[in-house]
Amino acid sequence: MSLSLVSFDIDGTLECGQPPGVVPLALVTTAKRLGYVVGSCSDRPIAYQQALWDALGIAVDFTVLKHRLGELKARFVAAAYYHVGDAEADASYASDAGFRFLKADAAGHTAWAAELFGASG
Repeated sequence: MSLSLVSFDIDGTLECGQPPGVVPLALVTTAKRLGYVVGSCSDRPIAYQQALWDALGIAVDFTVLKHRLGELKARFVAAAYYHVGDAEADASYASDAGFRFLKADAAGHTAWAAELFGASG
């Protein structure tokens, strides 16, 4: 079983989003390096998400539209499921899918990064 599955919203969440968010791409690559199942869950079309990751040189495990977040549990068995996002819609989709929502804001970022990766993360 994988450690965790972490889904990232793009716009307003990741530093490369439009608008940029507080989550650095280094956090995404850290999750990959630790063996987590990592990808994006966005309102952006799948082709856009895939092209973004390709351009960034990051091989993600999935790209999915927000309203299909719950389908990831059928595709990937993990010990824990997280969705990182900046908006109430992200929180709602995460809750509906049975994911733990991690708010991408300056105040919460440090706390949930420690939850995901431990004190050294």
